[in-house]
Amino acid sequence: MTVFEQYEQLERTVRQYNPGADLDQIRAAFDFAEQAHQGQKRKSGEPYIIHPLAVAQIIAEELHLDSESIIGALLHDCIEDTRATHEQIAKLFSPTVANLVEGVSKLTRIQYATKEDEQMENLRKMLIAMSKDIRVILIKIADRLHNMRTMEYQSAPKQKQKSLETMEIYAPIAHRLGMQRIKWELEDLSLKYLDPVAYNEIVSTLAEKQSEYDAFMKKTQEQLGARLEELGIHHKVYGRIKHPYSIYRKMYNQNKQINEIFDLFAFRVIVDTTTDCYNVLGVVHDIYKPILGRFKDYIGTPKPNGYQSLHTTVISEAGIPFEVQIRTQEMHEIAEYGVAAHWKYKQGGQGAGTEGRYEWVRRLLENQEGADAEDYIHSLKVDMFADEVFVFTPNGDVQNLPAGATPIDFAYAIHSAVGNHMVGAKVNGRIVTFDHVLKNGDIVEIQTSKSAKGPSRDWMQIAKSSEARSKIRQWFKKEKREENIVRGRASFEAEMKHCGIPMKDVTAPENLPGLLKRVSFGSLDEMYAAIGYGGFTAQKAVNRMRDELMRIQKQHQAEKQATETVAPGVTRPAVPKRSRSEQGIIVEGLDNCLVKFSKCCTPVPGDDIVGFITRGYGVSVHRADCPNASPERRRPDQADRWIKVSWGADTKDSYSTSLEIICKDRNNLVLDISAALSATQTRVSSLNVRTTEDKFAVINLEIDVKDSQQLQSLMRKINQISGVLQVNRPAG
Repeated sequence: MTVFEQYEQLERTVRQYNPGADLDQIRAAFDFAEQAHQGQKRKSGEPYIIHPLAVAQIIAEELHLDSESIIGALLHDCIEDTRATHEQIAKLFSPTVANLVEGVSKLTRIQYATKEDEQMENLRKMLIAMSKDIRVILIKIADRLHNMRTMEYQSAPKQKQKSLETMEIYAPIAHRLGMQRIKWELEDLSLKYLDPVAYNEIVSTLAEKQSEYDAFMKKTQEQLGARLEELGIHHKVYGRIKHPYSIYRKMYNQNKQINEIFDLFAFRVIVDTTTDCYNVLGVVHDIYKPILGRFKDYIGTPKPNGYQSLHTTVISEAGIPFEVQIRTQEMHEIAEYGVAAHWKYKQGGQGAGTEGRYEWVRRLLENQEGADAEDYIHSLKVDMFADEVFVFTPNGDVQNLPAGATPIDFAYAIHSAVGNHMVGAKVNGRIVTFDHVLKNGDIVEIQTSKSAKGPSRDWMQIAKSSEARSKIRQWFKKEKREENIVRGRASFEAEMKHCGIPMKDVTAPENLPGLLKRVSFGSLDEMYAAIGYGGFTAQKAVNRMRDELMRIQKQHQAEKQATETVAPGVTRPAVPKRSRSEQGIIVEGLDNCLVKFSKCCTPVPGDDIVGFITRGYGVSVHRADCPNASPERRRPDQADRWIKVSWGADTKDSYSTSLEIICKDRNNLVLDISAALSATQTRVSSLNVRTTEDKFAVINLEIDVKDSQQLQSLMRKINQISGVLQVNRPAG
């Protein structure tokens, strides 16, 4: 299909659902984007304009958004990738369109020092964009969906990186916005690159049994449809097999093979009214045997994203379990398209204004004030991406909390004052401990007292929601400043002692301003108070100050050396050229010098390398791609200390280096990695495994290898292991 044919298809799609759309402006946007991206190509070799057109098609065909959204989608890469400006787009189209385009561009523009800081800032920007105009994030999700559909043209590392980011950020945001169809496709496409072996196994098994599954679904649809017809209930019945990632999660969580999973089918019944929904539920339970504990009423208690439906799991006469979802047409639109569906139910389908439905966006932003990057990301994953639990006040009001929530979370969800004065809690009439895990349908009563001393610091560990932790932090910040300073100072001094850094180096008047700038505090007391109430950690403070202290120390040494000048008339002897290597390294222009391999990047033979003359420790050898050796970070006064080094012919038998492996946690994972190490005859000096709450594992290996060829072979073998997402060589 040519570019012009694709554009005509877009126009036809828009006319079908929105006859009043401004097609002249849409055509003008297409012409502008085509001209702006002239000469640019995608990795597939196609003209770049294909991508904005495809994003606009998703916005139109799958989300049915307004004209401004379609124009924004066509122009979404113009500010970032071409010479077009915000002012130019605002003048030609409208300020709203320009803001949409800039909003999408801002989500991908800035680089950050650490992965946590980058993820935190990207998530924060997405939330801010959502709170201003939800259409920004809808365009961004459509953009990511098309990129995932064309991911086969990217390199293998890029495929894994983008897929992991999609699985961790974009799919959960689509879920929270209620966009189930897009969420499923993003998950399936991500799984295809993150665990191709498992994905292909699931897809091929489903294909093999297609006829068997189709027969079962057809029989069930006819059986259910005939009974509803008898009762005069107007309905539509759909059957589907659960999507690959949903099956993958069941296999992973239940540690089963695909042949052992029976709950593969889901049926959807669409009816006219809410009353009909409950009538159909009765019919389903009459025909089939319901499974206890598997009924959920999301009509009576909707999800925060507006999702409404009745869910029940039943067993057929053949003993096959399957899920039935019952909803009205409007509920179905919202379930499939989420926030985007609200445009369809507004006059003419034009304009923004649904953001008010999403107070949780602003709440998430407010709850993260004062939190550091790691805590921010963890809190978002819990608040935004975890399953919800619905509990009730004694008056029957519903509160939705993250799964695993406790009475502390419930108390602070009602009001800060309730949480701060809590002395006890009852669940379903029984007194429970503060760390009691709440379940769906629990009735929770909080007991308070005016004489309560306030929250305990232990509550920070017990609370699951960032809203509760944020309010506890605020209480300690306000009420216990002096105590916080004392606690914070003690923690900071202990960490300094642990790192072997004297306090006098920090408190020295000439050093203190620069050090405080590193940690972004106005005074040491402010920093101590933040550490004391939990808004910052002593370890982070010392790590950030350490770099500045080392810089100051090196500067003093350089100044001291500069004063030690050679006497007049005396010439320094010429330095002989180096011909013999030291530890396999030839240092240009230096002889008999100590050589050490930098621990930040652990180079091995075959790597491009560079040397740095240290003071008292010889030449430190870095990988050329190490951030600490990058030309941008080199100080001008140290330019002559960076020297050329190369690998000699007499390299040693083995060199120590390190790998970081990020993977989905599962049984026998370490065993499989050990097999790869054995197959490549790699010696291991240390292995450390850390698992996360969301069932990921981070494995750090210290290994000895002969050269980069052996290392690359090992990395390729590990990358092929099921569940492995990334294999990195740490640097910096």
